[in-house]
Amino acid sequence: MNSEPIALGKALASFDALWSPRIVTRVNDYDVRVAKVDGEHLWHAHDDTDEFFLVLDGELHISLREPAGERTVVLAQGEVFTVPRGTEHKPYTPSGAAILMFEPTGTATVGDRHDRIPAHVDVTTGHALTL
Repeated sequence: MNSEPIALGKALASFDALWSPRIVTRVNDYDVRVAKVDGEHLWHAHDDTDEFFLVLDGELHISLREPAGERTVVLAQGEVFTVPRGTEHKPYTPSGAAILMFEPTGTATVGDRHDRIPAHVDVTTGHALTL
């Protein structure tokens, strides 16, 4: 683990891959990940963990399949939202965004249950950040 401060802007500038988070640090048993996103991710659910999103730049939409029906949450820069464990959701952005996620180490970006994985999705538990 890095013992020096990490500039999130520098971390985001170090890679171009979409929907492919980089681990910027760890807090106890959790990864703090940043990702560049554009277009659609895929419907998925994390059975055993909530998923925290903070929008660093741009706007992120998260469609949710809830018992009362489907709805979409729209997050602007600086806004946060937590998807409850077990909730099917699909993040997407019409114009690109940068996000920060807080998840247990080893959590797959496509969750435990998911639709067919498109070629543009890097199925990973987060890549180590290389600056």
